[in-house]
Amino acid sequence: MDWSPQSWRTKPIQQQPRYADAEALSKVLARVKALPPLVDAGEADILRNHLAAAGRGEAFLLQGGDCAERFADCNRQAIEAKLKILMQMSLVLTWGARLPVIRVGRLAGQFAKPRSHDTETVDGVELPVYRGDLVNDIAQEAGARDADPRRLLEAYNHSTATLNYCRALLDGGFADLHHPDLWDLGFVRSSDNRAEYEDMVERILDAVDFVESTGVHGNDALRTVEFYSSHEGLHLAWEETMTDEDHGGWYNLGAHMVWLGDRTRQPDGAHVEYMRGIRNPIGIKIGPSMAADELSRLLDILNPDNTPGRITLISRLGSDAIGEKLPPLIESGRNRQVTWACDPMHGNTRTTDSGIKTRRFDDVQAELKAAFDVHDAAGSILGGVHFELTGEDVTECTGGPQELSEADLPRSYTTHCDPRLNYAQSLEMAFQLARRLQQRRHAST
Repeated sequence: MDWSPQSWRTKPIQQQPRYADAEALSKVLARVKALPPLVDAGEADILRNHLAAAGRGEAFLLQGGDCAERFADCNRQAIEAKLKILMQMSLVLTWGARLPVIRVGRLAGQFAKPRSHDTETVDGVELPVYRGDLVNDIAQEAGARDADPRRLLEAYNHSTATLNYCRALLDGGFADLHHPDLWDLGFVRSSDNRAEYEDMVERILDAVDFVESTGVHGNDALRTVEFYSSHEGLHLAWEETMTDEDHGGWYNLGAHMVWLGDRTRQPDGAHVEYMRGIRNPIGIKIGPSMAADELSRLLDILNPDNTPGRITLISRLGSDAIGEKLPPLIESGRNRQVTWACDPMHGNTRTTDSGIKTRRFDDVQAELKAAFDVHDAAGSILGGVHFELTGEDVTECTGGPQELSEADLPRSYTTHCDPRLNYAQSLEMAFQLARRLQQRRHAST
């Protein structure tokens, strides 16, 4: 294959920061390159096989986490909160749908963000736009907004710490089905959800007790789970640095899965060129501007061997557009080995009259329902979901079980990029997903 980790440098490129000191950038990248990888290539291969099963309807992908991680959020409480909500959601899905759930976090590397403009004006001063902690600082000051190569080493260290703690938690019994009380319900205020969740946990514990009373003990499947990391493959100098040859091919060893953003999916562009050469599972975000012939061309480039689990197509079309836009895209991928997922967040962002960016829970819910309906009608399979969410009690999306209004948004609005579902909204979404997957299971039997 006429490809190398550097071949993207010959292609047109979008969404890259501009560093004033190229030599300083090269030194930092060389330092990061000499450090151990964050993940193992074999883990990426296992995830690819799991995603292939999701594409066949034999498993379900739950991918979620922050819009953009912050270095300041690399702490015990924040990491545990993310794991707790993903564990709770996956437990609800597994119990309701009777399907293995593939848990993939938007974490341990989701430090860069694409932006619509290179600059913004603050108090009459034009500043470089914030591109995520990987690149610059959120502070609205000229010096803070300069692209700083030292942040790349910081990103590596924070990613390492996050992954290490996630693994330590899971290996130490955090996911043990004997102790689901570790996933504290916290501030879920919906009495219906609380009662339904607690009833489900009670039945699971009863089932575990029954199995073990027959003499079956020591099953690791009851004690721990697999957990994978992912991020948008945006900052290509960084992604190149994390790329190495292993298991007979090239892998990005900075994450198990990377995805191609809706702003960087040009078939002749640098990001597609980079992605085509690595063996990791690849996600492709599909926005309203994606045409069926463009999708077909991308699949030819990124998965010429039609390898199952290699490509996850993540539609993010908006609740108003999905009914019209998704069917021709499904048809374009009809004879391809792909796994379809729905991101019901990014196509439903709006700004309030007071200038706050938010999403309506009803719109998120509507797009997800429409995705199931369209795939069912087309004889296709929706194999997963992709959420921006947090395990914290934020007020960034309106509606949901807490019935948040626009007036509630300033109370606990902590995101510096896109609004996220909070703990209660995420759990409500899991119950709705489980019911829909239950219906699909019953319809197929």
